[in-house]
Amino acid sequence: MQNIEPSDQENVMRPETVGGFWDVSFMRRKGGEHLTDQDYMRRAIELAKQGLGYTNPNPMVGAVIVKDDKIIGEGYHARCGGLHAERSALEALTESAEGATIYVTLEPCCHFGKQPPCTQAILDHKIKRVVIGSRDPNPLVAGKGVTYLREAGVIVEEDVLREECDALNPVFFHYITKKTPYVVLKYAMTADGKIATRTGASKWITGEAARNRVQHMRHRYMGIMAGIGTVLADDPMLNVRIEGLKSPIRIICDSGLRIPLESQIVQTAKEYQTIVAYAQGDPKKQQQLIAKGIQLEQVEAADGQLDLRQLMVRLGELGIDSVLVEGGGTLNDSLVRAGLVDQMEVFVAPKIFGGSAAKTPVEGVGIETPAEAVQFHLTGTEPIGDDVLLCYMRG
Repeated sequence: MQNIEPSDQENVMRPETVGGFWDVSFMRRKGGEHLTDQDYMRRAIELAKQGLGYTNPNPMVGAVIVKDDKIIGEGYHARCGGLHAERSALEALTESAEGATIYVTLEPCCHFGKQPPCTQAILDHKIKRVVIGSRDPNPLVAGKGVTYLREAGVIVEEDVLREECDALNPVFFHYITKKTPYVVLKYAMTADGKIATRTGASKWITGEAARNRVQHMRHRYMGIMAGIGTVLADDPMLNVRIEGLKSPIRIICDSGLRIPLESQIVQTAKEYQTIVAYAQGDPKKQQQLIAKGIQLEQVEAADGQLDLRQLMVRLGELGIDSVLVEGGGTLNDSLVRAGLVDQMEVFVAPKIFGGSAAKTPVEGVGIETPAEAVQFHLTGTEPIGDDVLLCYMRG
């Protein structure tokens, strides 16, 4: 939930577009100064964000090509398997890019994947200068793209607005280095820290605007996870209900394979990809679930709890780069204790439920002293209607 805004926004006129590009004549600074590398990189960041939710497990990347103080091409990585940002911008050229500068939010790739290397496309178009925001931690790239371009005589500038560019892709950076999903713990609670009343009722803690934001979160991440307790109590769908946004892969933690065949999750498994992680269960029920479209993944368990670290490794092997957790206090506790939570998105509503029996976001036995607390740091706050969204990250 990083707010990526120009640090000197008051000094830059609002951009307008001509032919889909920024009209640079509207972007002169006060005093007649030309736009800077930072200005063009901010435009590349804006473009990159348009791939939100569609590029996984690839990063979000934007690119802008500038020649003689004019944008002549811009693009972004729109979806996994599609053109990379650099090639998208090159396809949009309005004139030759020879001698131009390309601004790209992430180091250009130099290897063959689903698309050919972008470094070669840059050389083919005789681009003179490359300005990069983030460095790519992918071992297949990791500085090799920069080296390749420099050895070919291209001027390369690195780390321009690196912090803002890095903020685009915490999911990609985590997944490409650790091979496990980036885990986001999401919950809504009252001002006194309750996620349900003493009877278990929880609809609705937050307002409509906050619930709408959750739909966008589900679109952003590749998977959504809940425990069997949530399924039995609420019978959720765990899909996205906003037209035009994609639904995540549903992942249910169910060590004893108790999920009801008549549950909404099972009944819609052929419509929405669904994984049920289990430790043991009746073979007949396994076959019934498979026939309904459920993908079963067997995971070791101890004391009735799945080995969540093993599950995350398996999800990473399946190409799932991120998981939004919408479980109850038991699953939340297990993930926190296992050290698997990378980010928290916490909605706080201006309500009081009270009661020692009312449910809290993280259950379990808890810790003995404050010094043992799992520490996060605040990275963003946002009012949403009468509610407040708090974003916390590890590290």
